Amino acid sequence: MENMQAKEAALQFGKGKPVIQVLKGGLIHHTYKASYDEQEEQVVLQCINQTMFHHPEDIIHNYQLVYEAVHGKEGITIPPIIPAKDGKLYWIDKHNQFWRAIRFVDGSYTALVPKDAAAARLTANCFANFTSALASVELNQLRPVIPRFHDLAMRYEQFERAVLTATQQRLLTATHVIAELRQRRHLVEFYNEVVRRPDLFLQRVMHHDCKLSNILLDVHTHQAICPVDLDTVMPGLYFSDLGDMIRSMACSVDENSINWEAIAIRPDFYDAIVEGYSSGMGDQLTREELKHLHKAGLLMVYMQSLRFITDHLNNDVYYQISYPEQNLNRALNQLLLLEKLEEYVPVTVD
Repeated sequence: MENMQAKEAALQFGKGKPVIQVLKGGLIHHTYKASYDEQEEQVVLQCINQTMFHHPEDIIHNYQLVYEAVHGKEGITIPPIIPAKDGKLYWIDKHNQFWRAIRFVDGSYTALVPKDAAAARLTANCFANFTSALASVELNQLRPVIPRFHDLAMRYEQFERAVLTATQQRLLTATHVIAELRQRRHLVEFYNEVVRRPDLFLQRVMHHDCKLSNILLDVHTHQAICPVDLDTVMPGLYFSDLGDMIRSMACSVDENSINWEAIAIRPDFYDAIVEGYSSGMGDQLTREELKHLHKAGLLMVYMQSLRFITDHLNNDVYYQISYPEQNLNRALNQLLLLEKLEEYVPVTVD
């Protein structure tokens, strides 16, 4: 993405000559910070990836709905969308690229990974506060930007279809992972029970991409200001955000590591995530959700292993890879993490 296109887009959302700075770290959109010589306000400018988000106007709709729901509430402040000069909340350039701008929050920064358990707790608490603050939103008003994103039954079906259609070579490399994932089909059955009991397991507004790098932090206090990257905000179930934070923050190494012996659950991180999330949700979690709270990590780690091995069997059509067996290794990484989590979880359950 050339800066000339970003400058052209920036002209639509501010006054004066723009200065463009590339913001790195995001994997989906092209993101910039735009400063202007005729206004103090800076903006975060994004060109939306329409390959992944086929209806980017739905992202704008959901963001505005969330902004209006939390605006003025104590404890969480979402930066507003900046209208383009034509009054719309987005701008489409001559190449049919979709641009949006959000006010840059002065005095904020982001961090990539939690340095300690306290940072993990802060992250979990912030995302729980976010969901809690949106309890009054009517879920049917939110548009499903990625339908069935955390539908474990669908992910398992995709996995089994991939097994049927994969080449013999790919199947041979994945035999162990396939067998181990099939042995844990009881997690799919538990998910189906959850879906069948909407009175006990509630649909809520979930972020669906919970990690420390998606939280703005105050440069002075280092406390959380608000979640950002709200593109996947949709209705979801109790395990989605909590489980993904356990998956990404409680593990000793990341999902790309092939240092198999180093894969472990960090108990202090795990406990901090669960406590921070539970505290932020307050009394909104049902008795049944609390009873099965520790299944959240199991479900999400299992789902991610399914997704990685499915992509490997489908010849790597979804996740980017840097070497041929990377998705296979990612699936094995998550399977080993699942085994470690299975060993640890009973210890934490009363």
